[in-house]
Amino acid sequence: MKKPSEYINLFRSLGKEWKWLMHYASRYRLQIIFYVIIGLLSTAMGLGSNVASKYLIDSVISHNSDTIVKSAVTAVVLGILQIAVGAIVSRVAGVVGTKISTEIKGGVYEHMLYSKWENVRKYHSGDLLNRIEGDVNTVSSSIVSFIPSIFTKVAQFVGCLAVVLYYDPTMAIFAFMSAPFLVLSSKITTKMVRKYSVESREMNGKILSFYSESIQNMQTIKAFDITKRYIDQMKINLLLHRKIRLDHDKFSIIMGLCMSVIGLAVAYTCYGWGVYRLWQGAISYGTMTLFLQISGQLTGSFSSIVSLLPGAISIATAAGRIMEITDLPLEERKDSTEAAKMEESANENGVKIICDSIRYTYADADIPVISNASFSALPGETIAFVGPSGEGKTTLLRIILGLVEPDSGNLMIEAQNGSRIPVSECTRRFCSYVPQGNAVFSGSIADNLRIVKPEATDEEIKKALATADALNFVEDLPQGINTEIGEKGYNFSEGQVQRISIARAILRDAPIIVMDEATSALDAKTEETVLANMMKAYPNRTRIITTHRPSMLQYCTRVYRVNESGVLVEEEIIR
Repeated sequence: MKKPSEYINLFRSLGKEWKWLMHYASRYRLQIIFYVIIGLLSTAMGLGSNVASKYLIDSVISHNSDTIVKSAVTAVVLGILQIAVGAIVSRVAGVVGTKISTEIKGGVYEHMLYSKWENVRKYHSGDLLNRIEGDVNTVSSSIVSFIPSIFTKVAQFVGCLAVVLYYDPTMAIFAFMSAPFLVLSSKITTKMVRKYSVESREMNGKILSFYSESIQNMQTIKAFDITKRYIDQMKINLLLHRKIRLDHDKFSIIMGLCMSVIGLAVAYTCYGWGVYRLWQGAISYGTMTLFLQISGQLTGSFSSIVSLLPGAISIATAAGRIMEITDLPLEERKDSTEAAKMEESANENGVKIICDSIRYTYADADIPVISNASFSALPGETIAFVGPSGEGKTTLLRIILGLVEPDSGNLMIEAQNGSRIPVSECTRRFCSYVPQGNAVFSGSIADNLRIVKPEATDEEIKKALATADALNFVEDLPQGINTEIGEKGYNFSEGQVQRISIARAILRDAPIIVMDEATSALDAKTEETVLANMMKAYPNRTRIITTHRPSMLQYCTRVYRVNESGVLVEEEIIR
């Protein structure tokens, strides 16, 4: 059993999540007000139709022809209007719902990409997809329907209660017989629904992550002949998810069964009381019929208000998962103005990189991966970082790219006129990047290159491919630069994919080229051709590379080794 403090923390978390949701929903206040008004009209029409039916029955029994037609027409018109309003609400809900869902997804995606890289990287891609799709759909539907339904259900309850109190206040007592049980059960419901919502969403994210990784690495799975193992693991994940859902369904069925039994008892009690009052002559047949309709609606509306709790918890859980992403710190881009000014001359004259005693520790680590790094790189120079895998070479490149910030020390970019700005998010405009591994996107070869320069002509693309020694094999393809690249470079060799990535960096035409094991899949001759072409075509560019291949070092101005302590030591180049 949960302690009182745990329940306090639970409700505090729910309150925080709903506060965020209401703040987000405030931008859609007009749509919410519209839904509330339409819902209140529909509720009023329903109650009016019930009252009209009461007078119709009384008119028929008393043979009062003057009011029969009037009551019948009123009941029919209100019923038709209620159907029409429901159709309008459904249509508008679809239009507005998709609009809100699209805007929220776009906003969450934008925040995710603008967040600091190190904070985002701790989430699995499958989990992020689950939050953007599943959780956002839950939140957007709550803005469209759930929040307005709170007002309409309360209005229905108040309206039914007013009608009952007007015609027979005693009936209200019987209609509220289920209230104590509903209130007492809310505590258990809150705990269990929260538990199942969290477990279900986390498991769903795990399944999506497993799907994503296994599909992307299908070649490796087949090559190791471990297909059955992955299938069995997926079956285990699906069974765990199924168990969570069945446990949730079981709890819902038990609670629903209890509610149904109590509701049935209340309905029969109200029915018995109505018969008794009719026997006494205290009410008419029409009033008796009205009581039977209204008492059920009164009990049902009260149950609906209480049943909003599980929905509110599920929505709050989804909102909390989105909050985790939208609360991630954003990149500051505080030196963007200075960077824009420096950019005017940087491409023509190049820039200098000055690194002074930087230190960096990953957030999930205790020991710094870089403990003392100092170096400089001038326009036209090629600087290499070497050392064993995992010793910090790629981390240095991430710092240069502004993906992570050093704990201490300074890393500056200096223009020809001597002006300096610290390396940060805003200095990425000075960098072209060739990442380690396969980094092409689905689409044509031209599409992949135009990612960095949308206005590039076909001739510019071909020139970049030629510099990367890729034009010959591209022109041999049936559709040339318009040849489609499948997911993860399907139908292309690693060397071809690597040269397309190098061509993309060349097309960017930035003053700094950062290459992370960029020629690892190339043979020695192709590697030599690519680097020679780059140096000839762009003599003022500053080149920063990491490599394990000794053959690359002959093209370098200086070589720095990252040792096991994270210290950067300059080494003599043996040519």
